[in-house]
Amino acid sequence: MGEFLAANTKRDYYEVLGVTRASTDVEIKSAYRKLAMTHHPDRNPNNPEAEEKFKEITEAYAILADSEKRSLYDRFGHAGLGSSGGGAAGFDPAIFQDFGDIFGDIFGFGDMFGQGSRRRSRAQRGADLREDLHLEFNEAVFGTEKQVTVRRHETCDACRGSGAAPGKAPVTCKSCNGRGQVRYQQGFFSIARTCPTCQGAGSVISDPCPKCKGEGRLVRERVVEAQVPAGVEDGTRIRFTGLGEAGAFGGPGGDLYVVLHVKEHAFFEREGNDLHCVVPISFAQAALGTEIMVPTLEGDHKLKVPEGTQSGTTFRIRGKGVPVLNGHGKGDLHVEMRIQTPGKLNKRQRELLAELGELSPVENKPQHRSLLGRVKDMFA
Repeated sequence: MGEFLAANTKRDYYEVLGVTRASTDVEIKSAYRKLAMTHHPDRNPNNPEAEEKFKEITEAYAILADSEKRSLYDRFGHAGLGSSGGGAAGFDPAIFQDFGDIFGDIFGFGDMFGQGSRRRSRAQRGADLREDLHLEFNEAVFGTEKQVTVRRHETCDACRGSGAAPGKAPVTCKSCNGRGQVRYQQGFFSIARTCPTCQGAGSVISDPCPKCKGEGRLVRERVVEAQVPAGVEDGTRIRFTGLGEAGAFGGPGGDLYVVLHVKEHAFFEREGNDLHCVVPISFAQAALGTEIMVPTLEGDHKLKVPEGTQSGTTFRIRGKGVPVLNGHGKGDLHVEMRIQTPGKLNKRQRELLAELGELSPVENKPQHRSLLGRVKDMFA
């Protein structure tokens, strides 16, 4: 009974954080962040009231952020938590063990509340690089091999990336004794921060390599053979794993991305794996029908144009498009017929066309368009 009474002297945890019982985990975490920013001892030095307030809101968050403890608290209040809530036993600093992410975001601390040493590896992954490669239209369609010159950091061959002079090695950092962190006392708890001397590596280079000046890397130019597969499009990226910047102090290399820029063709337009072009024909060819030679990427192709062909009619030539990238088959070539009206006529041509006009009269009135026809145009 005594424990129950003592527990009930505490303020309601939801009231402490300024939230309701219906609040989500995200809302509870957000409320705690704001209060922690206000009452943290670092921001209120020599202020016992702020320190006690900070303890109170942190204890409340420790319960409400834990789904199991929150469920017990919702059902039975402080009495349902027993000693786990820090009730009769007073404030328990162990509740801070899961708050590293929150304080890291708010105050920039990498490690808090005695969670142990976190030595940061000196080795770091190299940066990714980008190079642009320009291709002719046919090179993108059929594939090609190109050389790409890359200027990048490479591992120093003298120190093999360590940054230390040959025969030497990094020495233990005296500021942190190799732990990679230095610890400061902040009120009722201690805070560990990244060592400013070694930047968390736990070691420093006292005798740097004369060739790379302790960087562990040198800038060099390399030529990379880029195999461009058939069917690539403008903007395609080719990734070369590990061919980017060398990693610092023996870290893994970054990647090289080659971005392809494809020049436009003189008369072909590409849509996916299909090609489109426009071919002019005369009125006589369209009316009487004919056979024409249509250019393709692989040579000329004979196309039969039936009589009565209208301007804008499109014929499809299968398999004369672009190869499917990393697949099988090719797209198609779509050829649009465009009837070409002669700009100048001689006397004989005028007489023949006039006679044809008399034999083939056309009533020049606007044509009625059906609703179905208009719907088709909307989706064309």
